[in-house]
Amino acid sequence: MKRTRREFLKSTGAAAGAALAATGPALQALGANEKVVVGVIGCGGQGTGLAQSFAGLPDAKVACVCDPDSQRCARAKKAARADRAVADLRKVLDEKSVDAVVIATPDHWHGPAAILACQAGKHVYVEKPCSHNIREGRLMVEAARRHKRVVQVGTQSRSCKEIREAIRMLRDGAIGDVLVAKAINSQRRANIGHAKPSRPPDHVDYDLWVGPAPMVPYQANRFHYRWHWWYNFGTGDIGNDGVHQIDVARWGLGVHGQPSRAAGYGAKLFFDDDQEFPDTYYVSFEYPGAGKTGAGKIGEKRVLVFEQRIWSPYRQEGMDNGNVFYGTKGMMVLGRGPGIQVFGPRNKPIRKGGLNVSLTLHQRNFLDAIKGGVQPNADIEVGHGAATVVHLGNIVARTGRNVTFDPKAERIVGDEEANGLCARKYRKGHWAIPKGV
Repeated sequence: MKRTRREFLKSTGAAAGAALAATGPALQALGANEKVVVGVIGCGGQGTGLAQSFAGLPDAKVACVCDPDSQRCARAKKAARADRAVADLRKVLDEKSVDAVVIATPDHWHGPAAILACQAGKHVYVEKPCSHNIREGRLMVEAARRHKRVVQVGTQSRSCKEIREAIRMLRDGAIGDVLVAKAINSQRRANIGHAKPSRPPDHVDYDLWVGPAPMVPYQANRFHYRWHWWYNFGTGDIGNDGVHQIDVARWGLGVHGQPSRAAGYGAKLFFDDDQEFPDTYYVSFEYPGAGKTGAGKIGEKRVLVFEQRIWSPYRQEGMDNGNVFYGTKGMMVLGRGPGIQVFGPRNKPIRKGGLNVSLTLHQRNFLDAIKGGVQPNADIEVGHGAATVVHLGNIVARTGRNVTFDPKAERIVGDEEANGLCARKYRKGHWAIPKGV
């Protein structure tokens, strides 16, 4: 059944709205014309870019930047015209003038830093994937609700006008019932080579950088950016870039909970280097629907497919990263390159349009949510749902086995080894270990 634009907009914010309904006056603390004071934690390329972008908004001010690498910290301070730079994120959280923090650290710090920030009364803009593992993601949701904080995940497609319009078209039945969505991550990444442990650079506090993760010696090819490809610190390219397409796939399918099964393949087929994550994935995820048994029935189940080839010199469906939605009456292609393309039966062209994803719109939405006017487009519950798909895909790859997942308990059933990967081991006694892990 087709729905009006008002009904669509209401539904896209329904999950976040319901979750935040209990936040009450806490989200009204800042007036519409007041500046939101921001601290930026993590000053790599993404963190520095976010710092500059927030600094450019009329109702935001970047007060401080934070990174264990003093050289990166100094560059970010200058770029964002921040008042000060610090190495330890606790100094940012202790600053009473700071209303919100941006977390653009390596993945292993996302959950612990966000939870600590909520506990300190800060709103949070956390980069994707929001968590390093499934358990941390759930604890992040609970911390946001318990402390009544806005937590926005950096999947900026949620604030893209053209993608929101494409999702509205899917809801309106442009291609019938959407039963399958494909997320594609097809691009060429660099070989990180082979390296051995060495002394950290003098301008880096490596102990702070490792944080609550188990301590391992410094090694150049698992440090800046290249940490993405190591189990201790990253989530692979499925979490680095693929999570954007996974999030849009979930959105287009119209699923709000967690998948019940993950099946497929992930391995290194191309790169002869030290990276631990696959360069190639073919994994499918089943969403069961709302049947009485939780198993769903015909017409209720939905399937999300993730494909990755980060050694690819060519495009698939005319794009390197994007989505394809398969409906009972047609197909939609959505991504960089093709933009938005809708086809009917026998691939009859129906509609074609451009696509422009703006970072600023997502940050604008975050500030507006803090001021109480709107709901965050990528609320932490939404981000946790996308990150869970990432983590399940990695668990399938690491174990070489398909898994059955209990969507309510958020645990893998019948495979204790695989279930153990829903959480992680921490450095004993570290101050940033989240409670409840």
